[in-house]
Formats: sequence, structure tokens, C-alpha cells
Amino acid sequence: MATETTSVSLNADTAQQAKDLFADFGLDLSTAIEMFLRQSVREQRIPFEVKRNIPNPETKAALEEIAEMRAHPEKYKSYSSFQKLLDEVLHDA
Repeated sequence: MATETTSVSLNADTAQQAKDLFADFGLDLSTAIEMFLRQSVREQRIPFEVKRNIPNPETKAALEEIAEMRAHPEKYKSYSSFQKLLDEVLHDA
């Protein structure tokens, strides 16, 4: 079977972690990617579940709060500089 060389850009840390993992299985990165591609073609899908990372309730509430603050900035105190904010915080402490 003919082979084809393909270039893939990867995050360096992720690539090294993957290489270390696959080495434990006796595989190199190229073989692991080949296995992934073969399985994808065989199953005609990505061979694992792909889903969104859904935020937990605390993160969701924080995101909603940010959206509210952006939509109605007049309801919230603002500062013209970080120093003014810091002065107030230190004064109240």
C-alpha cells in the first residue's frame, strides 16, 4: 500500500503528552494517528463522542452576570482607573 506524508500542526505540549502515552502502548504518533484515521473510515464517523464543554452552574451564573452587566452598565459602579478602584477597596477594608 502506498503511503502519503501529511503535515499536521499540533500544540507542542499536547503532542508530547500524546507521544508519551502512545509510547506506553508501543506506538509512535504516526501509527496512533493512522489507527484513528482507519477507525474513522471503518465506522464512517469520529470514533469517540464529541460534545461541547458545558459550563457548571457557577460558571454559567458568572457568564449570565457578565452579559447582564454588559447589557445594563448603568446599573453597575465603574471606575476611571484601577487605582481608584484600589483606593476604594483599601478605604473600605
